[in-house]
Amino acid sequence: MKVYLDNAATTQIDPLVLEEMMPYLTEFYGNPSSIHSYGRKAKSAIEKARKIVAKYLNASSSEVFFTGCGTEASNMIIKGAVRDLGVKRIISSSIEHHCVLHSVEAMERTGVHVDFVKLDKEGHVDYDHLEELLKNSSAKTLVSLMHANNEIGTLLNLEKVSALCHQYGSYFHSDTVQTIGYYPLDVQKMKIHFLSGSAHKFHGPKGVGFVYINSEAPVKPLLDGGSQERNMRAGTENVFSIVGLGKALELAVEKMEENRLYISGLKSYMKAELLNHIPGLEFNGDQTEEGSNYKVLSVSLPPNEKAELTLFNLDIAGIAASGGSACTSGSEKGSHVLEGIHADPQRKAVRFSFSKYNTKQEIDYAVATLAKIFAVSTEKVSSE
Repeated sequence: MKVYLDNAATTQIDPLVLEEMMPYLTEFYGNPSSIHSYGRKAKSAIEKARKIVAKYLNASSSEVFFTGCGTEASNMIIKGAVRDLGVKRIISSSIEHHCVLHSVEAMERTGVHVDFVKLDKEGHVDYDHLEELLKNSSAKTLVSLMHANNEIGTLLNLEKVSALCHQYGSYFHSDTVQTIGYYPLDVQKMKIHFLSGSAHKFHGPKGVGFVYINSEAPVKPLLDGGSQERNMRAGTENVFSIVGLGKALELAVEKMEENRLYISGLKSYMKAELLNHIPGLEFNGDQTEEGSNYKVLSVSLPPNEKAELTLFNLDIAGIAASGGSACTSGSEKGSHVLEGIHADPQRKAVRFSFSKYNTKQEIDYAVATLAKIFAVSTEKVSSE
């Protein structure tokens, strides 16, 4: 049996998305910058996708720009804010995705002051500490905090951070790569200057993302060249992928609540089954429904000599899971996220992440396999 439970790393492309993309690989292959009918057809498809993203965010389509990925989007914002908006101080956290952490570190090397907000053991931001940092800042400040942590799933209260940034006159960027298409986001209701997203996290194609840039916080391009994306991102647009992003987001929004109920049900079921079958097992991050991304479950396995080979043995059994972020898999260094929340280093962590394509049968098989790895046998556990 093959089971894919690594949907925080990437998701299976929706067949309807692929169907929407195919004509732009074959029939409608014009360059969007060309003025003839071939080019106009491609340009129209890009603008349709842009309107889908803008409608979802309740933003103006002039504030949405397509990028190659979420990493590019976050780099564009963090580096652009320093270069173009006079930002001299950045407040972030130690458990951000590396595209944010490494961008922040790069800016620190140029003389920008960097502060990391305190976190609790579940990965929640200490909002009192954040306010203290903002209150005591005399420099123009950018706050960059992710909406949902990609390894442990803990959610940020966007409204609260937005209100604090607005109160103290700071810019706010949120890496929303893990939550675009899964949670409603309204940039009119909460003051967010910048958001970054990536299509392959919500059943779209890899190699395309977007950035939302509030019109009140204009930054300049990261890439110089042509006038594509209204002079914000030079280079011929990845038309068929942008079409796929738009269709994937349209489908995600259309069935957002239905998918949420289904996926959160799978997560709850797996939590209960794991606790029932593996004594001593715990979880990382917030485990409440309102405080955790419903598609991510970080499992803290009991200390065991077999724990180090857990991912390998799961893979042998046909189960895809992760030890943390996909961007650091294969690295000998432990997870900076688990280190940031002071997780027990004696415990091996496995991240399971779910999608609309997973089934309870797959969860049963994964739990049974994990229990077998830990040599736990009960009448309820089947090796299938």
